[in-house]
Amino acid sequence: MITPPSSGQIQLNRLSTLMTRKALRDNRIELVRASWHELSISVSDVSLSDEGQYTCSLFTMPVKTSKAYLTVLGVPEKPQISGFSSPVMEGDLMQLTCKTSGSKPAADIRWFKNDKEIKDVKYLKEEDANRKTFTVSSTLDFRVDRSDDGVAVICRVDHESLNATPQVAMQVLEIHYTPSVKIIPSTPFPQEGQPLILTCESKGKPLPEPVLWTKDGGELPDPDRMVVSGRELNILFLNKTDNGTYRCEATNTIGQSSAEYVLIVHDVPNTLLPTTIIPSLTTATVTTSVAITTSPTTSATTSSVRDPNALAGQNGPDHALIGGIVAVVVFVTLCSIFLLGRYLARHKGTYLTNEAKGAEDAPDADTAIINAEGSQVNAEEKKEYFI
Repeated sequence: MITPPSSGQIQLNRLSTLMTRKALRDNRIELVRASWHELSISVSDVSLSDEGQYTCSLFTMPVKTSKAYLTVLGVPEKPQISGFSSPVMEGDLMQLTCKTSGSKPAADIRWFKNDKEIKDVKYLKEEDANRKTFTVSSTLDFRVDRSDDGVAVICRVDHESLNATPQVAMQVLEIHYTPSVKIIPSTPFPQEGQPLILTCESKGKPLPEPVLWTKDGGELPDPDRMVVSGRELNILFLNKTDNGTYRCEATNTIGQSSAEYVLIVHDVPNTLLPTTIIPSLTTATVTTSVAITTSPTTSATTSSVRDPNALAGQNGPDHALIGGIVAVVVFVTLCSIFLLGRYLARHKGTYLTNEAKGAEDAPDADTAIINAEGSQVNAEEKKEYFI
């Protein structure tokens, strides 16, 4: 809408070549309001050809005019991504190109991978045949790996005509790669007599075929105990013969990969169950009698000994108890022999010579000697001879 500065006769020209009558003949141009104060038109389905300078003239003395320049933006077309051929092998160099045409001014192209912008790209701008719009392209080069499988690469076109709503193109990558294999045991410390499950975890694209299990470079030696179920190897009741190197192989159309697991079967630890010992005392009585025949007859007394090491509730022979009894008997016997020896040493007999006979009742020494001589005479007189 162009409003003249004052009232009067109004005429609208386009670049001084389109007269009012000619402009109104265009079906896209419609007169919206016409009065002595205002003349308004609307243009539908705007094209690049509508761009230019518009003049509103007021025929007064002198003639007054007002000009306005109409700029028409070229809306970029939806971008297209080229250069991707599925599938791509791991390690290959991929080149993707994003292109959009019809933008005026030239649009801006940005790349994103996993929502992270990629800066190292090539940018090319070319002018279209109409010499008014531009074709813009951007090229992205990178080497793919297995982590890129299933990743979405996005090309985004930003332009002022898009009202902050950019146009995007997306390409989901499909990367083929050889399998990766890992063996996971069900227990980190396999013991004899226990079961063991070895899981062969394989990832690859295409998905690997059923895995192959081997032991020490050959087939599994005991199929009855070593059962393969899918990607799992179940070994029932481990024993020492199961020790060895187990290998899992996974294969797809790209290649083959394998992993190994060295099995060492450990002995079952000897675990003693906790027991409760109830102490009890057993009394063993040993009686030993020793009779010594001397002037006074002496008898040894009875002794009794307690064995604190005896346990109650034993049905069989207790060797500790028997040993204790034997030790006590030996000890008592030795003690008895020792006491008997001392007794005999203290009670020896008294023996008197002939000279000492009769001296016990003599009042003095002379009398004792006389009594002794008399005893000898009497002794000689009492001698008897037998023929």
